[in-house]
Amino acid sequence: MEVSRPLNPNDVSKRHALTPLRLLRGLICLLVLLSTAFMMLVFCGFLTAVVFRPFSRHYSRTVTSFFFGAWLALWPFLFEKINKTKVVFSGETVPKGERVLLIANHRTEVDWMYLWDLALRKGCLGCIKYILKSSLMKLPVFGWGFHIMEFIPVERKWEIDEPLMHQMLSTFRDPRDPLWLAVFPEGTDFTEQKCIRSQKYAAEKGLPILKNVLLPKTKGFCACLEDLRGSLDAVYDLTIGYKHQCPSFLDNVFGVDPSEVHMHVRRIPLNNIPTSENEVTTWLMDTFILKDQLLSNFYSQGGFPHQGTEGTLSTMKCLVNFVAVIGLTGIFTFFALFSSIWFKIYVSLVCVYLASATYFNLRPSPILSS
Repeated sequence: MEVSRPLNPNDVSKRHALTPLRLLRGLICLLVLLSTAFMMLVFCGFLTAVVFRPFSRHYSRTVTSFFFGAWLALWPFLFEKINKTKVVFSGETVPKGERVLLIANHRTEVDWMYLWDLALRKGCLGCIKYILKSSLMKLPVFGWGFHIMEFIPVERKWEIDEPLMHQMLSTFRDPRDPLWLAVFPEGTDFTEQKCIRSQKYAAEKGLPILKNVLLPKTKGFCACLEDLRGSLDAVYDLTIGYKHQCPSFLDNVFGVDPSEVHMHVRRIPLNNIPTSENEVTTWLMDTFILKDQLLSNFYSQGGFPHQGTEGTLSTMKCLVNFVAVIGLTGIFTFFALFSSIWFKIYVSLVCVYLASATYFNLRPSPILSS
């Protein structure tokens, strides 16, 4: 029997040194991810999410979800099969195919990427969406992908964010469209300095003092519930912990950390969540008090309770998906570089459109059906 050892959440040592081989492998992986993203966006994303959308938003999302689910699956393949990061799920086993709102703690800048590991196992990878800070939409190529996949950008100023959130959330109500909408109620990633500020604010306002999470911000979560309650099946409450230190984006790419990602899952049916904003605020605070305790136990005991709720990814399925995405990218690259001049013009025009549409948050409206 494996004995869990106490963890130090502030440990700054790396699991692996950044050797020249790891550096080279990471750069190759990053190049593959970037090039496949670019070609999928130009040749698939533009057609499925822009050209098809005026005729049917539902079928546009279905096809877009298929292609970009395949691309997103490259990331769990990188994490679990190439970098050998162990992803451990605990808590409850959730069913496939539900329309859900996900809430999670925000320990580091890449928490949101590990939600893909759970979504892939549940067949919902292509329909996962995030509420994320608008600055991430400015990332080259990846920002275009966030726009195509209908992530909701926020400025973290409610007077600016409220109308945009309600407008975009109103388009997610179709029960035919699979949906995993992820929200990080803390609003920013956890650091010691932010925790001290959060604790000081909590003390001034008579709120609970939390050690491992920040006080949750409730307006965005309440807005999601208000707009989507009638079309959701449940809320998934995810608590994420890392061994043996919190990774950065480059740690993920180069495979130096983390050694293990632990994800505790709770499924809360919608009828168990109150309807009034004040009661929802209290419910969310209670949820984060529970998260704080779960993380305290995780750091002292080395794991969450009830581990082993999900199996490992199939290496064969990961490889088949990888070959398919690389094959498509190769075909698209040939057309873009070595075929007719019209393909080069097409690629140039699509790049201009995607850059403009992402910057101004523009999407075509359905004209025939939703």
